[in-house]
Amino acid sequence: MADRIGKLPSLNGVRVFEVVTRHLNFRLAAEELGVTQGAVAQQIRGLEAELGLKLFERHPRALAMTEAGRSYVGSIRRAFELISEATETLRPEPQHLTISVTPTFASKWLIPRLPDFTAAHPDIDLRILATDRIANFQTDAVDLAVRYGRPPFGPGLQADLLFEHVVIALGSPLLIDKFGPPELPGNLDRYALLHDAHNFWPQFLELAMGQAAPIMAAKNIRFNQTSLALEAAIGGQGLALASSFFIEEDIAAGRLVPLFGTQLRVGVDFYVVAPRKSRHAASVHAVRTWLLQESAAFKGI
Repeated sequence: MADRIGKLPSLNGVRVFEVVTRHLNFRLAAEELGVTQGAVAQQIRGLEAELGLKLFERHPRALAMTEAGRSYVGSIRRAFELISEATETLRPEPQHLTISVTPTFASKWLIPRLPDFTAAHPDIDLRILATDRIANFQTDAVDLAVRYGRPPFGPGLQADLLFEHVVIALGSPLLIDKFGPPELPGNLDRYALLHDAHNFWPQFLELAMGQAAPIMAAKNIRFNQTSLALEAAIGGQGLALASSFFIEEDIAAGRLVPLFGTQLRVGVDFYVVAPRKSRHAASVHAVRTWLLQESAAFKGI
């Protein structure tokens, strides 16, 4: 059996090689592996000596793979995938699956629904990466994402519409009782406008008031997250704008009330995005299907 397998190179060196090919940087590879940069460089030199081939070209500020390195890494990755699949088959465990979402989507929509998800899919260990940064499916080990934008999102990716981004205005009912409906002439000036990073208030007011409405600088409070603007609105600090599906529970609980009777379609929507070829295709399909079913339930489809 050993004769048929043949002589193998250092498996630790091969693992380090695969990580370096993804970063093309010894420092970043060392951070992923939890070792020193010098240890990474030593493993690569040892592997090159063992193979008798140069795998990387060293430049002053970057690495580049040689033709031999590019040829080798494809086969190495397939081999690691086979080892991973064989191990999972031998020792089945809950499937770890990472989903990348924005912080507001996580707090206002996904987290309240997680008990339903875990009850339906106890075999999937869902890990939530809440960030405004667009995650990379390869380098960030993300399996699927909810992204705000317009398709296409990239080659090899499948995108399914989750929610159209329809923006409405909201405020605390106590604040509305104090200052009166902001739609009435002269009342809007009494309110602070709570902005998020999207800054839709100018568009919204132009649509709602029938003309470009000036926004007094002293009446503006700005946040980098929609969820923060909504919390401020619930606390009676001003009026906020948000996607209708984010505030369903707040309206039902009486914490916020819709205002102006106006809906702003911004033309950029929320999509479930995943690689067409996934390492965990069955689990990704299950999570995508659940997300789309929850979306359809909200829309009453």
